[in-house]
Amino acid sequence: MQHQEDTLAAYVSTVSQDEESIAVVLDGSLAKGTEREDSDVDVYLVVTDAAFASAFENERLSYVDADAATYDGGYVDIKVITIDYLRRAAEDGDDPVRASFIGARVAWTRDPQVAGLVAAIPTLPESAWAERMASFIAQMRLYGGYFLKQGAQLGDEYLLRWAAVHAVGSAGRALLARGHVLFQGNKYLTGLLTGLPDLPAGYLDLSDRLLATPTAALGREFLDMVEGHEAWPITRDQTLSRFVRENELSWLTRIPPPEFR
Repeated sequence: MQHQEDTLAAYVSTVSQDEESIAVVLDGSLAKGTEREDSDVDVYLVVTDAAFASAFENERLSYVDADAATYDGGYVDIKVITIDYLRRAAEDGDDPVRASFIGARVAWTRDPQVAGLVAAIPTLPESAWAERMASFIAQMRLYGGYFLKQGAQLGDEYLLRWAAVHAVGSAGRALLARGHVLFQGNKYLTGLLTGLPDLPAGYLDLSDRLLATPTAALGREFLDMVEGHEAWPITRDQTLSRFVRENELSWLTRIPPPEFR
């Protein structure tokens, strides 16, 4: 909307005078065209390495600026990054970071490489989607099969609910990967799954039942539904090794477990 575009322009006019500023990248609802009248303006402020180090040290990596707002209650929500951040996000960024750049546009820059880096971030090769599918199905099988059953056998309420939450989360992310949809964060998972054109019939109802009443029987029903929906790219014999590699050995590989990617 025009009042938000005016706020963006006012913000750019100010920060572009700072020699430590390199670019302003618009993201969020305004970039995607889903803004409301009262939506804020979300931006990534690309700065020099020295400015980023200072922001890191002084807890200024994320903050809001209401001074640039041209409408009541408006503000600019700022995340401070660097050119190297953009480059590394395009190479190794987790799903929420990649998803945040869907529809993003460069509002201003003094470095011509910024636009190309921004465009590359939400793009993944086919092999990456297959890897995500394999990782999350392995997670689902262990949480929904082994750990949920252990919780029931031990009468451990915490283990039951922990296993159910992780089984549902892993299954959801496997289904998103199957549909080539980036995971934006847990608060968006249900909405993203609802938008899939071929979500298994009754999936959301069954996942809600499993979360509300985590039992081994519901876990088995849930796993059977998801397993039957796709010829997933990892065998059952490979599942335990993949789970151990990506969870128990994450300290060794320095690669975060799948749920944090």
